[in-house]
Amino acid sequence: MSPQIDQVLAQAVNDPDVMETNEWLDALESVIENEGPERAHYLMERMVDLARRRGAHIPFSSNTAYVNTIPADQGEHCPGNLEIEEKLRSYMRWNAMAMVVKANRLDGDLGGHLSSFASLANMLGIGFNHFWHAPTEEHGGDLLYIQGHSAPGIYARAFLEGRLTEEQLLHFRREVDGKGLSSYPHPKLMPDFWQFPTVSMGLGPLMAIYQARFLKYLHARGIADTEKRKVWAFCGDGEMDEPESMGAIGMAGREQLDNLVIVVNCNLQRLDGPVRGNGKIIQELESDFRGAGWNVVKVIWGAGWDELLAKDKEGILQKVMMETVDGEYQNYKAKDGAYVRAHFFGKHPKLLEMVSKMSDDDIWRLTRGGHDPHKIYAAFKVAQENKGQPTVILAKSIKGYGFGKSGEARNTAHNTKKLDDEAIKAMRDRFQLPIADADLPAIPFYKPADDTPEMQYLHARRKALGGYLPQRRQKADEVLVVPPLSAFQAMLEPTAEGREISTTAAYVRILTALLRDASVGPRVVPIMVDESRTFGMEGLFRQIGIFSQVGQLYEPVDKDQVMYYREDKAGQILQEGINEAGGMSSWIAAATSYSTNNRVMIPFYTYYSMFGLQRIGDLAWAAGDMRARGFLLGGTAGRTTLNGEGLQHEDGHSHVLASTIPNCVPYDPTFAHEVAVIMHDGLRRMVTNQEDVFYYITLMNENYSHPGLKAGQEDGIIKGLYLLQKSEEKTKHRVQLMGSGTILREVIAAAELLQSDWGIAADVWSAPSFTLLARDGQDAERWNMLHPTEEARLPYITECLKDTTGPIVVSTDYMRTFAEQVRAFIPKDRSYKVLGTDGFGRSDSRAKLREFFEVNRYFVVIAALKSLADEGALSASVVAQAITKYGINADKPNPVTV
Repeated sequence: MSPQIDQVLAQAVNDPDVMETNEWLDALESVIENEGPERAHYLMERMVDLARRRGAHIPFSSNTAYVNTIPADQGEHCPGNLEIEEKLRSYMRWNAMAMVVKANRLDGDLGGHLSSFASLANMLGIGFNHFWHAPTEEHGGDLLYIQGHSAPGIYARAFLEGRLTEEQLLHFRREVDGKGLSSYPHPKLMPDFWQFPTVSMGLGPLMAIYQARFLKYLHARGIADTEKRKVWAFCGDGEMDEPESMGAIGMAGREQLDNLVIVVNCNLQRLDGPVRGNGKIIQELESDFRGAGWNVVKVIWGAGWDELLAKDKEGILQKVMMETVDGEYQNYKAKDGAYVRAHFFGKHPKLLEMVSKMSDDDIWRLTRGGHDPHKIYAAFKVAQENKGQPTVILAKSIKGYGFGKSGEARNTAHNTKKLDDEAIKAMRDRFQLPIADADLPAIPFYKPADDTPEMQYLHARRKALGGYLPQRRQKADEVLVVPPLSAFQAMLEPTAEGREISTTAAYVRILTALLRDASVGPRVVPIMVDESRTFGMEGLFRQIGIFSQVGQLYEPVDKDQVMYYREDKAGQILQEGINEAGGMSSWIAAATSYSTNNRVMIPFYTYYSMFGLQRIGDLAWAAGDMRARGFLLGGTAGRTTLNGEGLQHEDGHSHVLASTIPNCVPYDPTFAHEVAVIMHDGLRRMVTNQEDVFYYITLMNENYSHPGLKAGQEDGIIKGLYLLQKSEEKTKHRVQLMGSGTILREVIAAAELLQSDWGIAADVWSAPSFTLLARDGQDAERWNMLHPTEEARLPYITECLKDTTGPIVVSTDYMRTFAEQVRAFIPKDRSYKVLGTDGFGRSDSRAKLREFFEVNRYFVVIAALKSLADEGALSASVVAQAITKYGINADKPNPVTV
């Protein structure tokens, strides 16, 4: 007998009044039988409340017993033909296995995952056959975040449906020739199939939560009817260790997202071993989700356990179920029925007596709830009909279900991708597949004839639900009219004499103009993460309101002010608090609305630059995978533009990070007219043309005057480089100075110093995007390599500089790597010197920081003079003279090392 059972019996022995205890228990049992569990729950809550108010200490627990949430006599049974559905699942299991194993027999390094779908097959089957709607006129369609490692099973289903060919299955993970299937759910690679990427792990549940909230947003604002739609997200229990997986469950409970269902596939294992070998992951997750306000449905035991639990009048079986840790449960399913009898039921003599008439095979067939179609259906039905709360289904399953000794419930299951002939034969036999022994070595795919009952049933079920899933819309049907560039005329004009503004202020004015536009205004989605006042955007609070499903239940403390904090049921702003991951997830939901909702939305996510791409880089990459369209605005950008904030607040690398995402279009503009031209180009490409790109624009809070747009500069701004000002001085020497962002102003000042102090003419170039210049150069370089006999293409930056003279000097507020991207495309006979802000940030004034990082006007002058000296145009003594003149400490430490 276990120590835990001894403790329970000891408690009973120590009961000071056993008769009274039994009377209370009998009374509760009577209420449950005659008035139902809801009434019993109400009475117990009232008693607990009374006891606490009278000073009794009653420990709190957010856990329920380790049994199914839905009692055996209350769950709805699956109305489908379970015999046919089981056959279909067997075919899918086989084809998923064949796809991965065949690929790895051809190339052992391709990889693939078998065990996740094996544990999920019943759950996915019930969903596809009975719950998940495709988009129709009557139903906008359900949104599915499929567990990434189960992709082979989804392909296997689509193959039976006729949506994928055998040739495609044969090219699993072999995509380069255009015939293959992606390793995981990737909309970028399969744009008409996968709705969402769900890897890296943790991103699926996080994005699903904000997707569900965005559906509520669209409905509240009258943009789309989303009342019938559900977001279903599947994830593994090991995946719930990712901070992103659990990071937003409080928001979902607070926002009462009853259109959200998360299914956690609790197969108790991650890649290396148990998820909670010494604990119980289902109980842990139940506590977390229940505490966050979720409706928790546990599906732990299959129907075979119902009779045993009904016999468990003393609660011994439930006690043993609760006391047994997950490492033991994993071990049971890796062994056999005799082992389960001895080590599980053997924990108490009454349990051994309970199963004495059951054979070892009978005990082995006691399955887990995640493999019982009736239990799954009942849980899904409750989740579909639940109101006022999001639902999490904690479904216990077996990793590698069906693989037997080759991987079922074993620590190696996650990595199983190769099966020997014996294992393949055993799987064929277990799932009763009509494949001859002689054919087994070829591991053939199996697909019944179209007129068989199974295939007719498969198509009929999807027809009843509106069509096939997953499917993805690539273009929205609607067309929005983007206002002309002249709509931003105020930002295209030079600033009035004596007037200064920041590029952040310019952006806010452009955004305000868009909000007032009849066509695109209602589709603009401003997204904030508690920095609105930093960016001067608080005026939008009153103007368009902050979205809240309950409106504003209080009078704001600043109600007497013009720009007070106004929440509204139809508010247009999504205010995510101090939560960059949440802000990015909301942005992704809006940026992909053209696909998920057939509604073009234009999201503007404005955040503190340092806390953007650095913190949510994985989500930004997922946005690229999802073909997102929208604007990311990095405010207070650059390493020296933010006064006094210090190391963790200063961004010198976000443009380097942005450059790694192929469909991210990044800009570092200096002037208001550049911001206007860039944003208008983004609207043209993303809204008018529906191109799958998104824009990253850095903004500064530094005020200065702006020169305004000159005719013909638009194309250069968009391409990433244009001549801002040409020196008309006739001098012996000339240099080309280049910059972006706020440091371009230091470059302009350096041009003046070069002329006034050293008699050297300097042309000034504005480079809003070194990244786009680099991509253009790399594209030309590649074309020239592959077309050696044709006339060579000239990169745009080369074309701009080829007729100029003198060394080229660049200074930016970012790491040297940012501007170094274009070095290969500088004319070959020219010197190219890059200044940048490599190193850690620190607190000080802008002037001192620019001096420290050696990117200010004086260092630009020194770099230009040194470049001329290196060419023999000047004496090195002139450079030394300049260093002395400008008070530069030549022996100060390199800022990278300080």
